[in-house]
Amino acid sequence: MYVYGPEIAMDSVTHPSARWLARLPSGSQPLYARVVEALEAAVREGELQPGDQLPPQRTVAELLGVDLTTVTRAYAAARARGLIEGAVGRGTFVRGRTADDEAGLVDLSMNLPPPPQGLSLGMLLKDTTRAILERTDPATLMAYHPGGGSLGQKAAAALWLAPCLGDVAPERLLIAPGAQTALAAILAAITDQRGEVLIVEPLVYPGVLSAARLLGLRVVVCPADARGLDPQALARLCARERPTAVYLTPTTQNPTAVTMDPARRRDIVEATAASGAWLIEDDPYSRLFDMPIPAVATLAPDRTFYLATLSKCLSPGLRTAFLLPPRGMETRMAESLRAIALMPSPLMAAVASAWIREGVADRLLAAVRKEARARRAIAAEVLPQARGAAEGIHVWLDLPAGWAPDRVHRLAQEKGLSLVTADAFAADPDHPNGLRISLGGPAKQAVLRGALEGVAALLGGGPALRVVV
Repeated sequence: MYVYGPEIAMDSVTHPSARWLARLPSGSQPLYARVVEALEAAVREGELQPGDQLPPQRTVAELLGVDLTTVTRAYAAARARGLIEGAVGRGTFVRGRTADDEAGLVDLSMNLPPPPQGLSLGMLLKDTTRAILERTDPATLMAYHPGGGSLGQKAAAALWLAPCLGDVAPERLLIAPGAQTALAAILAAITDQRGEVLIVEPLVYPGVLSAARLLGLRVVVCPADARGLDPQALARLCARERPTAVYLTPTTQNPTAVTMDPARRRDIVEATAASGAWLIEDDPYSRLFDMPIPAVATLAPDRTFYLATLSKCLSPGLRTAFLLPPRGMETRMAESLRAIALMPSPLMAAVASAWIREGVADRLLAAVRKEARARRAIAAEVLPQARGAAEGIHVWLDLPAGWAPDRVHRLAQEKGLSLVTADAFAADPDHPNGLRISLGGPAKQAVLRGALEGVAALLGGGPALRVVV
């Protein structure tokens, strides 16, 4: 438990950069060690973020009522532990994780694109933002902008999506601050009342379930097989339920990593045609493929909302997604998106557009693709039973039905792993059991290999995981 020690009074910590001192623990440890412990707790729990500036040592000494030497020793110990770094003439800052840092749990749960080998995201971002600020009035950049993006940004989006959609008029596209925002706006635009039906797969992206619950939609599960949604079952459900929409991720489905072949995509379009249901095609992964399979939206352009994001193929921090509504729905979709998110971040939208226009995005994508393939090859070697495309950034691993998620998590943590189990994606209590293993989180391939070997060892202890009832 962290409490205010006798050295510091609660009301004396008023500056945001010094609030972490409120975590100073009581005890018999030397004060400098307790300062380091408080700092480490603040970093671990997210109160302090990489790049946050700490107060000067003299300020901390005054707050604690101690001599400067004690604080200097604390800062030196924190620096040796990798918590902080100093910049001459600028101060002391919380240190960001480097490629050599893999302390704590190795994260196989968060679906991130892998680090682009040979390129520095930081330098690319610095160069681009500097160029944008040099040629753009900052007051204009930081003002309100048209919802849905400018025509130039839409033209860049059309260029980026061409491998999946073919030629698209830029005017029809919308720019959104992330796929989740766009997904919520789509559902809001097409539903008129609570209780309308949304059809999904048994295991599905959790964000669509959250948005459906928020809007009061009734989620109906359609069976799926090794090729994706079952068209015959889908046709029966559409005839019986008269759904408002069907949600699908045809390429590298999240979490099962299934990619629908062209024939299955045509079957899905035909299975839903008679009901008139909208199709919501969530497509975060297709640009990772050298030759993407044509989107479902190319087969049913009048019924399909097509959604793509840069988060899974370039960087989540761009917070930029592209949305192509069905023909005739552009205005309604723009209004819905504007009601939920007034506009995309002007700076991030400008960075994304500049990267696409200037070819930086293609260079970055090529580096991510190369690294993704290398990591997928490691996964195939260590976990040959895992399913997923050669270009994918996650794989799916079936588990026996009796393996309880809580015990899987506990045993994974004992091996230093963070995993996500099927229950996180379940749209129905009766769902397949398994793990989605994300390959992009670890900073190095060697760390990924070690983590996957840990998963293999965990699976080797299978009988101990079974629930006895």
